[in-house]
Amino acid sequence: MKALLRRLEWFFLFFGLVALDCFVWVNTSSLLYQSYADWSFDQTLRGLSPTIPGFLVDETRWLMGNRPAKNDAAPEPASKLEPLPTNRQPRATEILGRLQIPRLQLSVMVREGANERTLSRAVGHIPGTALPGAVGNVALAGHRDTFFRPLSNIQKDDLIHIETDQGTFTYRVESTQIVGPRDVGVLKATGGETLTLVTCYPFYYVGSAPKRFIVHATAVRTAASNPRRLPQPGS
Repeated sequence: MKALLRRLEWFFLFFGLVALDCFVWVNTSSLLYQSYADWSFDQTLRGLSPTIPGFLVDETRWLMGNRPAKNDAAPEPASKLEPLPTNRQPRATEILGRLQIPRLQLSVMVREGANERTLSRAVGHIPGTALPGAVGNVALAGHRDTFFRPLSNIQKDDLIHIETDQGTFTYRVESTQIVGPRDVGVLKATGGETLTLVTCYPFYYVGSAPKRFIVHATAVRTAASNPRRLPQPGS
C-alpha cells in the first residue's frame, strides 16, 4: 500500500510539474509575441522595417536602462493615410493594430482571427465583422484570464482606442451585457460605427465559463484620428 501511495505521489508531482511547465511556456510565449508585435507595429508606423535583430538590440538597451526615447517627430509612412477600406479582407493572423483602454491601463495587439492559436497570443478580430474606421460593427474577442481580464472593471463612457497604420479610431463605451454563448446577435452589423468586445464570463470562473461578457461602444469623432502612437496607459 505504501509503495502504491509513493507511486501516486510521484505521479502527481510529475503531473504538476508538467502542468506548471506548460503554464509558464504558454504565458512566456504570449508575452514574447506581444512584445515583438508591439515593437514591430511601432516600427511600421515610423516607416521602418522591423527585424528580429533590431528588436533584440532595442530590448537589450531597455534591459540595460539605455533604451532611446521615442521620437515624436519620427517619419510617417510615405503612403497617404486613409480610413481602412470597407471591402478589405485581412489575411489570417495579420496584425491589425493596437487596442488601448487608458483608464484600465490595457494595451494589447490585435490580429485577425478568433481561433485558440490567435487568442492565446493576442486579441482577435472576429472575421466577417467591420474593420476599424468602417461603417458597421467591429468585433474583437479575448480571453477573460489574460488580455481581457481588465474588462471586469470597465465602465460606461470609458474610451477605447484602436490604433492602426491608417489612423487611430476612438470609441466610447455605451453599455455592457451578459449573454449566452450562442447569442451571436451581438455581432450583427450596424448602420453606424460601433465596437463590440467579447470575452467569457464570469471572469473568475473555474473551467469553461458558461456565458459571455459583452462591451458595446460607439465611434467618437475627434481630432486624434492620426497615425501617431497614443501615450502609453499610465504614462
